[in-house]
Formats: sequence, structure tokens, C-alpha cells
Amino acid sequence: MQVVNWLPRTELPFAAPSRPELLEMPEPLVVAPVAPVAPVPVADSPVEPLVKPAERVKIEVPRPSLASTRTNAKVEEEAAPVVARAPVVPPPRFALQLLRAGRCLLLVELPTGESFQTRDPAYLLLKDMLRAAGLPDSPQIVGEPVRWPLLSRGTMDQGPEAARDFVQGFLSARLEDAPCVCVWLIGLPAVRFAGEANAESFNRELQVEGLGSVWALPGLELLMEEPQRKADVWQAMRRLMARWKESNE
Repeated sequence: MQVVNWLPRTELPFAAPSRPELLEMPEPLVVAPVAPVAPVPVADSPVEPLVKPAERVKIEVPRPSLASTRTNAKVEEEAAPVVARAPVVPPPRFALQLLRAGRCLLLVELPTGESFQTRDPAYLLLKDMLRAAGLPDSPQIVGEPVRWPLLSRGTMDQGPEAARDFVQGFLSARLEDAPCVCVWLIGLPAVRFAGEANAESFNRELQVEGLGSVWALPGLELLMEEPQRKADVWQAMRRLMARWKESNE
């Protein structure tokens, strides 16, 4: 029957005393639950051997840094010869009209760029100046106005030097046709490109090769805007007036 221990319910007569350890109830055995073990994934790649093969030695090739490259480029640029480019000078723009009054030629800047009209304020001022100088107040127009630049397109040089050569050549040809005792250069373009002078030469007599004696004057538009300049013109005119008055006599 596989009975290990047996205890009577009542004490038996003449029976040996029971052992105390047999009367203790054994504690129930608690079995801890076993956690499920996750399956180990099997890698597709072959198992890496324990002994790795010798790795290939990497050889570092020295490369120039960005800073050294820029420094070398800068040194090369400084060492290279610098070619200076001539500044591009736009062609001057002006319109000049040549007139004759007695023995004087007048190269006058056209304020509007168009030929003079009889009622233009600038032309009326010019007539007053001629009367004050003792010259005919109805000057004769000589040829068409000289307008610069000559061409709107093309490769021909139309800079300041070319303009000066053209204006001086034009005046020289007119002087060969009919000589005069004095050339009035009225306006800054006339003074600059015929007399080779600037505004500082206003009201002065100049000697220009190929043209002889010339008189530099402010432009008619400038005289109308700044009437105080007329006094300087009058003083300079009094010094030169004898030149063309003697020739008229």
C-alpha cells in the first residue's frame, strides 16, 4: 500500500511513545513556474570564426589642407603680374554752332542741342553781347552744327581726344576759307575741345596752335542762370575790343 508513516487516532495501550518529528505536518512543496525560453534566432550569415584574419594595413596619403591651398593660391596671385586695364571713358556729348560776326568767328555751345531760333533767349543774349562788342548783331551761320558723338554705333574712337582733333580740324578748315582776328569759344565744350582748356580759363585770351588767338567765355545758358558772370565778361571784352575794332576800321 506504500504507507510510510501511520498515526493512530487514539493512544494505544502499551504502545511505544510516538516520535515528535512524525507529528509535524510537512509544508507543501511550491514549485516555481519556469519562464519560457525564447528561441535563439539563427543568423543567415555564416558564423564568424573565432580567429579573425589579419586586417589590411591602411596607408594614409598626406593631403594639403584647405588653408594651405588657399595660402598657396594667394601667393601665386600676388606673384602673377597684374595687368592694369585702362578705364573706359564714355564719349563726350555736345553740340556746337559756328557763326561769323565781322572779323570774328564764334563757336557757340547750343544749350538745347538744336540750332538757334530768332526768339531763343540764348540767341537774344548773344545778339546783346555782339552789340556791346561793336560787332554785327546778326551773325552768319557757318555750316551745320557740330554734334558729338558722330555715330551712335560702330568701333570708331569717339573719346575726348578724338573729339578735340575733330573740332580743331573743323575750325582750322574754316579759318583757311576766311581768316579772322579772334575766335570766341562760348561754352565749356567749345573751350575744352577747341581751346584745350577748362572752366578756369573763362574770360581769358588763349593762344592755340593752328587757331591763333581765342577768347574763352562761359556758356549762354550759364550766363542766364548766373547773371553776375556778365560783369567779368564785360571787363574781359573791354580789354580785347580794340583787336577787332581796328580791323573793322
